[in-house]
Amino acid sequence: MYTKNELLFPHYVIPTLRNLRGEEWQQLTAHVLAVPETHESSLAFVLMMIRLNGCLSCETDSYRAMRGCAACATQTLRRFKGADRELSRLFQQALEDIRQHHAYGAQGQPAAHT
Repeated sequence: MYTKNELLFPHYVIPTLRNLRGEEWQQLTAHVLAVPETHESSLAFVLMMIRLNGCLSCETDSYRAMRGCAACATQTLRRFKGADRELSRLFQQALEDIRQHHAYGAQGQPAAHT
């Protein structure tokens, strides 16, 4: 019934979003696509999209899920009323959250460095 359901926004959708907004957005997506999926910028972009799309409240049998992540993200970005600068600000906040999580770990304690 469901060919491919993701639980959260998948990295492989990013290239389909590249040309949906202006130059600042295109530069951001180009940067994210130039680094590994495990890079903090890539993780921050995915986190930003999870927040924008409302992935945490998506149900596998919902219309959104049945359409797929690419269609959902495309619709979200087309409906986004803010400028690309606002998307960049949301990305920077997600990047800071990723860095903070890495620095303090999941338990709120400073991460042990090996």
